[in-house]
Amino acid sequence: MTMLPDFKLETHFSKWEFKAKYHMTASDAESMSIRDLLAMATPDERESFENMWLGYTETFGAPELRETISTLYEKRNTDEILCFAGASEGIFAANSVILDKDSHAIVVTPNYQSHETLPLAICQATGVPLDANDGWSLDIDRVADAIRPNTKLVTINFPHNPTGTILPPDRYQALIELCRRHGIYILHDEIFHGLGPSGTQHLPYIADVYERGLSLNVMSKAYGLPGLRIGWIACADKDIISKMERMKHYLSICNSGPSEKLTQIALRNRDKLLARNCGIVDENLPKWGVFFASYPDLFDWQSPDGSCMGFPQYKGAEGVEQFCRTLIEESGILFLPSTIYSSELGDTPTDRFRLGFGHKGLEEGLTVLDAHMKRYLS
Repeated sequence: MTMLPDFKLETHFSKWEFKAKYHMTASDAESMSIRDLLAMATPDERESFENMWLGYTETFGAPELRETISTLYEKRNTDEILCFAGASEGIFAANSVILDKDSHAIVVTPNYQSHETLPLAICQATGVPLDANDGWSLDIDRVADAIRPNTKLVTINFPHNPTGTILPPDRYQALIELCRRHGIYILHDEIFHGLGPSGTQHLPYIADVYERGLSLNVMSKAYGLPGLRIGWIACADKDIISKMERMKHYLSICNSGPSEKLTQIALRNRDKLLARNCGIVDENLPKWGVFFASYPDLFDWQSPDGSCMGFPQYKGAEGVEQFCRTLIEESGILFLPSTIYSSELGDTPTDRFRLGFGHKGLEEGLTVLDAHMKRYLS
């Protein structure tokens, strides 16, 4: 088995995430306590949670949970959904069953590292960069040029990590038609679907609009419940679902029963959760605009389309790595420098950093950041 390289983003978080006083780069929405989540439950749901048997659960996920998940989609049913222990397990399983050593994959860059690392551990891959000068959008002609006779998978992620961009609907449809002509699967990382400023127009779930589309989702990001460690993939191709289920036998085997119960409660109340989390985005996003307007010579800020992340440019002479290192060491502020998103498949930005605005309490961190920048300028 190929030895996977160091996961740069997770290694960075392992060092700093729980030490930083001001975690200002989080990609998840504000979380809540079990007590607050259970307050949304019906009496029957609460009783079911409190009295559940702590044995093994079904590998596919509890039938009632998959039934609830299926209500997110217009066309998918319970048998076309497979639950995972988080999104990363789903990414691993999907790449493992779709690709083999003779395959070829296409991934957008920059991206969450496993979307690139896992295909490269199996086969050859080509990166197609998002264009910062075109709103971080995807050039479908470049995807077409990258296709080979053995291309089996294209991986995308919108709203995108780390830029927050959403692909225009016409380009999305053009990508689907392109992959349909070539019989290529699309793995769409949709974990930020539903999160963004109020009124954000999200793309249709790929599993609803493409017969070879795999919709990857998780409770961690838009719903703000990463501690549940519940994710899933929806796909019309039941053979792929079956193969991933057998792959899961080598991974988590099954999910946490209590987490499945809590996930079902959360998804039954998803409109409340998303409204709450998007409200936090509405409150926080303008504050970043005000901050960056105060330092036009040091930052270039492009407000994202969706999610709770942005990817501003840093124009200071010392570079973004030193900027982020000084921030965490001197002021306790955690950002992700864009070098974390470097790719083996081509050039990626080296002058940007990821910030977050999905958590409450942003004002305190912004005050410290503003003081830090004033010291920098003096």
